Amino acid sequence: MSASPFPYDGPEELRAPILAALRRVVDPEVAMNVVDVGLIYGVTVAQGKLHALVTMTSAACPVTDVILEEIETELDRDMPPELLIQVELAWEPPWTTDRLSEGAKRFMGW
Repeated sequence: MSASPFPYDGPEELRAPILAALRRVVDPEVAMNVVDVGLIYGVTVAQGKLHALVTMTSAACPVTDVILEEIETELDRDMPPELLIQVELAWEPPWTTDRLSEGAKRFMGW
């Protein structure tokens, strides 16, 4: 089993395609993918549904709808057609810079 940078509960054969799909989604405000920014709180695949729990860096994020739509589009592109994609926006716990990947911290000069 390979590690995910976020909690994952689902079939092992979907882990890598889900991660790849999410890495294609870029937060335009910071020019990094949503995984490295730490916006993905978790992904669950069960009973014909893929549920992605997602946050934003701020409730005032002007591109929230764009990011959520891109997440759904990219997941839908790589998942089996019978799998229903659900993307849920969550504000708790609030996003902090602790969620940034080490690569993202280096990119930002931290």
